[in-house]
Amino acid sequence: MKLVIIDYGAGNIKSIQFAFKRLGVDAILSNNIEEIKAADKVIFPGVGEASSAMKMLQESGLDAVIPTLKQPVLGICLGMQLMCTCSEEGNTEGLGIFNAAVKKFSKAVKVPQMGWNVIYDLKSDLFTGIKEKEFMYLVHSFYAESCNEAIATSDYEIEYASALQKDNFYGVQFHPEKSGVNGSKILENFLNL
Repeated sequence: MKLVIIDYGAGNIKSIQFAFKRLGVDAILSNNIEEIKAADKVIFPGVGEASSAMKMLQESGLDAVIPTLKQPVLGICLGMQLMCTCSEEGNTEGLGIFNAAVKKFSKAVKVPQMGWNVIYDLKSDLFTGIKEKEFMYLVHSFYAESCNEAIATSDYEIEYASALQKDNFYGVQFHPEKSGVNGSKILENFLNL
């Protein structure tokens, strides 16, 4: 299997690469459009600020390529948020794959949400073997609003979409590579899609 992690300068890509290595898959780090298109599976990671990450995607032409991919694509954290229509972070226009807006948590709660939180209302093969209300590890100040494409929900001040799916595109707000056995299972499920 050819697994490519998109390397566009905004990511915790090494920890994701190590997580797949533990599953017996050598993931390739690449920003080469042809290599990404030829992959069996694609990971779209992201850590950082939305507008600068989107600028890096635009500079490499990846903003036009990612929405056209036909193989399973998994956006992680900021990667998932950039797949939404827009983000309040830096007033950023997203890739428009998921029909959800990304909003900032209010000052009523500690921001960023950092640490473990449960996911529930699980609705996808991505969660095969994962029980309702399992804990996942999150670090984020912005969230994707609840929408029809939500395949998992979390609650922090309000209910929000902690995972999304549309066609071959999947996104998770949490970090499966930092979420222990259950996170590893989700990555394994992605490989088996």
